[in-house]
Amino acid sequence: MRSIWNGAISFGLVSIPIKLVNATESHSVSFRQIHLEDGGRIRYRKVCELEDREVEQGEIGKAYEDADGTMIPVTDQDLAALPIPTAKTIEIEGFVPAERVDPLQMDAAYYLAANGVPAAKPYTLLREALKRSGKVAICKFALRGRERLGMLRVVDDVLAMHGLLWPDEIRATEGVAPDAGVTVRDKELDLADALMDTLGDVDLEALHDDYREAVEELISAKASGEEPPSAPAAPAGGRVLDLMAALEKSVREAKESRGEEAADITHLPKKSTTTTKKKTAASAKKSTTGSPRTAKKTTAKKTTTAKSTAAKKTSAKKTTPRKRTA
Repeated sequence: MRSIWNGAISFGLVSIPIKLVNATESHSVSFRQIHLEDGGRIRYRKVCELEDREVEQGEIGKAYEDADGTMIPVTDQDLAALPIPTAKTIEIEGFVPAERVDPLQMDAAYYLAANGVPAAKPYTLLREALKRSGKVAICKFALRGRERLGMLRVVDDVLAMHGLLWPDEIRATEGVAPDAGVTVRDKELDLADALMDTLGDVDLEALHDDYREAVEELISAKASGEEPPSAPAAPAGGRVLDLMAALEKSVREAKESRGEEAADITHLPKKSTTTTKKKTAASAKKSTTGSPRTAKKTTAKKTTTAKSTAAKKTSAKKTTPRKRTA
C-alpha cells in the first residue's frame, strides 16, 4: 500500500516514525460524462483567465482570495513551515475509553505503519499499551492543508487512526426528532422486540453491495449487446397503515424466511417495560400489604356492630317494665 503521509507519533518524549496509508477503498463504479449527441467525452480543462490558455498541473498553485478579490499566493513550503507541532507529527493529547467517542465524529480511516527498523520497538510499545488499557488515544494531526482530530486504536496487530470531526462540526439534533406527543403501546414494543429477536444477529462479512453488482451486470450486458436485466417485480399488496398489522406481518415473514414456523404472534409473551414492572410491583405490594389491614378493619367493624347490637338488646330488656300479677 502506498503511503500518503510520512511523519511521527509523539507519545510523551517517545517519537515513533510512521507512514500513513489508507485503510479503506472504494469499489463504486465510476462514470464519465459524455455528449449525448455523439458520445464524445466531456472534459474539464484548467484555463488561466489572464492568458486564456490551458495550463498544466505543474503550473498550478494555491492562493487565498481576499475580500477585495486580491489573490494571496500560499505555497506548500509555507504550509509545511507553519509553527504548529502537528505539521509532521501526530500529537497524542490523551487517552479515553472507546465508548466516549461519538460515532458521529468518525471520518476516514488509516493504518499507521512503522517507518524503518528503529520504529518497531516504540510502535509495539504503544500498541501493547493501548491493548492493555482498553482505551483509545485522542490525537491531532495535519493533513491536506488543515489540522484534524484523530483517534488511535489497535486493529489486529496494527495501529489504526480514525479521522474525527471537530465537536463543533457535529450539528445539533434540535428539530429532527418527531413530535413529543407520540406514544407507543406495550403491545407494539413487544412485537418490535419479537421482530428484532427473529431477525437476530448479522454477519457483517457476508454483506455486499448489491447495487454495484447490478450496475456491473448492466454494463456487461450493454457491452456484449445483450438485453439488460429487468428490475424485479414490485411486491404485491398495498400500503399497510396499521402499525400492529405491519409488525405482525414483518415477524411472520421474517420467521418464514429463516425456515421457522410462523406461530400465533398475537399471543406473544409480554415483555413489560420498566414502568409497567414498577406499577405491577407497586400494585402487588399494595394488594399484599393492604389485605390484612382491610381484614382487621372488617373484623373490628363486625365486632363493634355485634357489641352495639347486644348492648341495645340489653338496654331494651332492662327498661321494659315487668308485668305484675294480681
